[in-house]
Amino acid sequence: RVSLVVYAGNTGVVLPPTSGDQKATIRAALNNLTAGGSTNGAAGIRLAYAMAEQGYIKGGINRVLLATDGDFNVGTVSFEALKNLVEEKRKTGISLTTLGFGDGNYNDHLMEQLADAGNGNYAYIDTLNEANKVLVSEVSSTLQTIAKDVKIQIEFNPAMVAEYRLIGYENRALRREDFSNDKVDAGDIGAGHTVTALYELTLAGAPGGRIEPLRYAGESRASKTNKDEIALLRLRYKLPASDTSKLLEQPISSADIQAADRMSVDFRFASAVAGFGQLLRGGKYNENFGYDQVLALAQNARGKDVFGYRGEFIGLVNL
Repeated sequence: RVSLVVYAGNTGVVLPPTSGDQKATIRAALNNLTAGGSTNGAAGIRLAYAMAEQGYIKGGINRVLLATDGDFNVGTVSFEALKNLVEEKRKTGISLTTLGFGDGNYNDHLMEQLADAGNGNYAYIDTLNEANKVLVSEVSSTLQTIAKDVKIQIEFNPAMVAEYRLIGYENRALRREDFSNDKVDAGDIGAGHTVTALYELTLAGAPGGRIEPLRYAGESRASKTNKDEIALLRLRYKLPASDTSKLLEQPISSADIQAADRMSVDFRFASAVAGFGQLLRGGKYNENFGYDQVLALAQNARGKDVFGYRGEFIGLVNL
């Protein structure tokens, strides 16, 4: 079932919940849309949730897709109020995906945070190719949630790792005590969706550390039984219909350490993207890893690149 709501100066229903096989009716509603005035985003979101509740399919995928530049300038414009509204509505079993368009007044922070609060996904659509990626080739990972409130925690073995730094995820960090608290919200995972977290490590006894050693640090707490482990990875998740999380634990062995040229194509390409992102933010921890190194790493890890997304990134680095 498809419904369409508009939210310029005025808010209104263009298409009430309509069966997906009524293609002529849906296309006619789309063709009648015109651009207009200001953006009453909050009223549009409320009305969209009302339509989703009216067309709710029990046991199905129920989701609001918000297409906007995020520059809400009429009605409720408070970021916290909008976030609270979406957090309240997710309890009804309807999630929120935000799709960003345009530039200039574009509010990227609001769009991402609203999707987080609404147990959904966020994507910025700048080309037809990107729209095809999000809404066609990756539609299952965008729309079908297979695990909710997914939390990842990693504990490094101080006998093996002297320093560590998580790259990115600043707005998704959880307090340690919130990992086991099922009332604390976290991210959702869709079918076919993957998540990559990169850490920069300095191994114990290796040069290149940034932190001066502590004078009064105690003896290493690592026991002899786990001396071959770098870290312990913990994962908590809830099944879509459950409110109780399940725990998975996986030790990471020192045998897993590999030279960069032996890592997978995906890992190397992800590393290039992370390095590029840090350079754009000033690169204060990049040291000798500059644009030339990003380019070389990405070019050697392009792989099959069926849709040309990696080629697009390489073009961006060249620019």
